[in-house]
Amino acid sequence: MDFSTLAATADPATTARKLVRRLAGKDPRAAVRADAWVAWADEDDDVVFEFLDHGLAAAEQRAAETAAVNTDFCRRVILTYTATYAPEVNAAAQRALLGTDPDRELFVRQGFAAAEQRDRLAREADGSQQEALAEADRHYVRTLATHDPGAQVRAAAAWATRPGATDADVVEFFAYGWATGAELDLEAHRLRDAEQEARWLATVRQLLVDAREAEQAALDAAGEIAVQLREAAARAWQRVGERTSAPRVAWADAEQVARDQAANWAAVAAAAQAATGPNWRAVRDAADPTRAAWAAEQDWAAEQSRFWAGVLGQAVDGETRMRNSLP
Repeated sequence: MDFSTLAATADPATTARKLVRRLAGKDPRAAVRADAWVAWADEDDDVVFEFLDHGLAAAEQRAAETAAVNTDFCRRVILTYTATYAPEVNAAAQRALLGTDPDRELFVRQGFAAAEQRDRLAREADGSQQEALAEADRHYVRTLATHDPGAQVRAAAAWATRPGATDADVVEFFAYGWATGAELDLEAHRLRDAEQEARWLATVRQLLVDAREAEQAALDAAGEIAVQLREAAARAWQRVGERTSAPRVAWADAEQVARDQAANWAAVAAAAQAATGPNWRAVRDAADPTRAAWAAEQDWAAEQSRFWAGVLGQAVDGETRMRNSLP
């Protein structure tokens, strides 16, 4: 082996460009391919090196996040597009979920819409669900478009009854649009509350530590310094109490939202039980589990409200102790 010849051709920039070009054409992750194409197309070798040094890891991270989102999407579709009412979509989602990351990405980008169309054509060819629609059903959906407590259900109902919509759109709403909107409303409620609660807890935990340490320092001190430290401890407990205001209001609101949703889905369940025809069967299947889910959210919100009321109680007690001990 002629190492001198090999050394003369060992150009890092050339090798880097070849690697980036390979990633752009063959990597299974769309985020990596897209960023690699951009880097490879740039004439500046430093851009290529920057991609390999830092951009590749960032693209891989985005791809991992996208893969997780796509997986969640497939699972949500399987949950809301049941095999009974949307067999093509359900089967395609099942295959994607059991497949590779590219399979799931292809389902999200193209396969889902194509399967929806196949189900729609099958329903139209059968015709029984559209024939079974009554004006009362259409009116119910129009009412949901303006009065349902969930933003996603309202949007789905509004789309199904938009100007130019057909009975096929209303059938789709009954078959899976209603359940999908309900699931999205529930998810949004949970995510919003969890994100807020995490921030509030992180803040109040530190404030509680500070207040307790300030109180202990005041109790350990004597003389004039003790007076100053008790005043400081009282203010520290006051800050704890002030920080409970936002979560107490938010959890009270969340409890009311969940209560309204649970009552709404109890009414939907009753309407579905009273209704006849094939379109209401899908709603009947989804209504009680959705009501139960919102009832659980109501219980959770009430529990969090009690927690924050307890923190406020600690803060008031602490501030009172420190102020009552002042001369």
